[in-house]
Amino acid sequence: MSKVSYYTAEGLKKLRDELQQLKDVERVKASKAIAEARDKGDLSENAEYDAAKEAQGMLEMRISKLEETLAGARLIDESQLDTTKALVLSNVKIKNQSNGMELSYFLVADGEADLAAGKISVNSPIGKGLLGKSVGDIAEIQVPNGIIKFEILEISR
Repeated sequence: MSKVSYYTAEGLKKLRDELQQLKDVERVKASKAIAEARDKGDLSENAEYDAAKEAQGMLEMRISKLEETLAGARLIDESQLDTTKALVLSNVKIKNQSNGMELSYFLVADGEADLAAGKISVNSPIGKGLLGKSVGDIAEIQVPNGIIKFEILEISR
């Protein structure tokens, strides 16, 4: 049974597009590579054939994993989310209490996390620490170096 995970419309579209690309384009390329390698002679000593078969196996595994993920994917209804608390799909501006540094994060589901874009998973240590907090609250978050305190400055959608 697949695990349920929540996605934004953008994240769900990205998953579906990737699956479509793998099925329609990459699968055809893998089949052609196997056919070309097979035409080169004795399969028992054909490293190119073995490599093409292994690549096809990895591709099929990725397709299967994406299909499983999509089977358990649910679209998040933003209109039903409480805007006064930090939840999935919230933009949260925080201030580190020890050094005064201000940061902004967009809380997303696991599959959409991208730290370079400022998107963190709600299951990451910081994401978990921010969930359910309101403006003015102090979030104490356990990290490898100890506990960091963040003040919630702003929450938006």
